[in-house]
Amino acid sequence: MYPKALLLNASYEPLRAIGWQRALILVFQGKVDVLDEYEQLIHSPRRNYRLPSVIRLQAFVRTQFRHEVRFSRENIFARDRFVCQYDGHRHPREQLTLDHVIPRHKGGRTDWDNIVTCCIPCNRRKGSKLPSQIGFRLLRRPARPSWQFSLRQLLGVRDVPPSWRAYLYPLGDAGAAPEDE
Repeated sequence: MYPKALLLNASYEPLRAIGWQRALILVFQGKVDVLDEYEQLIHSPRRNYRLPSVIRLQAFVRTQFRHEVRFSRENIFARDRFVCQYDGHRHPREQLTLDHVIPRHKGGRTDWDNIVTCCIPCNRRKGSKLPSQIGFRLLRRPARPSWQFSLRQLLGVRDVPPSWRAYLYPLGDAGAAPEDE
């Protein structure tokens, strides 16, 4: 499988990850500058081409990049990395649910700061109690993800190639909620 290329706007703002074929087409059309390449070669009858790793558009394109991450079940799961925030284990999606840390009947809200990923057994055990009432401790305090998390979701890649890091970082551990102090 061939790797994707990071497409940057003319302003060096990351736009998306694109397939190697689309990246080569943009190179051949003269619409992009190649900033970095992979070691991999693509062979044509007359020539060999190195696959582009990072390309930058020559003309600026207006984008409607949303800096706020949409509140959704999938984004909560992604923020928590599909790990139950009470038992610390990664579970298949079908064994996960969402939990209000502070139950709604005790004034808990349905927002980024009160919802965590939870496995079904832990959710049943916790019920409508506070985590401390049954000896549960959160792995991480729930929080709204940063815009870097949204960028990682937009790119659609789990492992960022080393050649992209100069254009994406300081993303740090994108999507991670702040640790308890």
